Amino acid sequence: MTRRNILATGCATAGLAGLSLPSVAAAKEALSFGLTPVFLTNDLILLERLQSYLGRATGRAVRLVQRRTYQEITALLQSGRLDAAWICGYPFIRYRDQLRLLALPIWKGRPYYQSYLIVDAASSASGIEDLQGGIHAFSDPDSNSGYLVTAALLATRGMRPANFFAKTFFTYGHRNVVRAVSSGLAQSGSVDGYVWEVLRETEPDLTTGTRILRRSEWLGFPPIAGPATPRDAAGTARLAQALLDMADDENGREILSLLRLDGFERHGAGIFDTIAQKVEEVRNLG
Repeated sequence: MTRRNILATGCATAGLAGLSLPSVAAAKEALSFGLTPVFLTNDLILLERLQSYLGRATGRAVRLVQRRTYQEITALLQSGRLDAAWICGYPFIRYRDQLRLLALPIWKGRPYYQSYLIVDAASSASGIEDLQGGIHAFSDPDSNSGYLVTAALLATRGMRPANFFAKTFFTYGHRNVVRAVSSGLAQSGSVDGYVWEVLRETEPDLTTGTRILRRSEWLGFPPIAGPATPRDAAGTARLAQALLDMADDENGREILSLLRLDGFERHGAGIFDTIAQKVEEVRNLG
């Protein structure tokens, strides 16, 4: 299994039809786990390993569900059609009354990450003010690191992305933001720092075409969330526990190694207070 495809693309299939799925009868009892662009990958072997691990750890058939946008996965969670999903801190804050926090990934020993504002490696920009009037690539309108952080930074200056940049567009994948900037499609971009750092290891030819202009403060890592009123409370609890136990399992550690994560931990929703503040900064601009 190669590591070059981890977090590889925002152009994932609508589902995981290529993976082995339970029988029609068993599927009615299967647990469903959603994956957003935080995780998106073309490595079917990794996805099969994750599905196999979760199935073994929970004692239930597990169906992995991928969608292109955060909005699609969040809507499935809200409607109770998913038992759990790896989402982002921004939609968690927006819909916190309808969601509950199950676990947080641990990266480099902490449940935190940063948003990176990146530019072309040859750019002479020294601050965000130098990006005014340029083309900017965002990841997803519901992404904290790929949209909200930059929008909030501009809001504190009394500006919106549409007024500050000459043009903005969404790539629907953090890797695609890096690709857009490194290829010259955009002069700057907002990207998940965890994804950029993993790509720096796995696809250095891609990240060397970019430069980090600004790192945000440390923010709560994209969480594993479940619906506030789960359709299968016992099943959701089993999924959460399987993730919390992953670092203690040999196969689980292999998956974590590929994802460059240390494991998963329980945390209170207060870890997203800084993200909630950014939501208010954008909202207060009107």
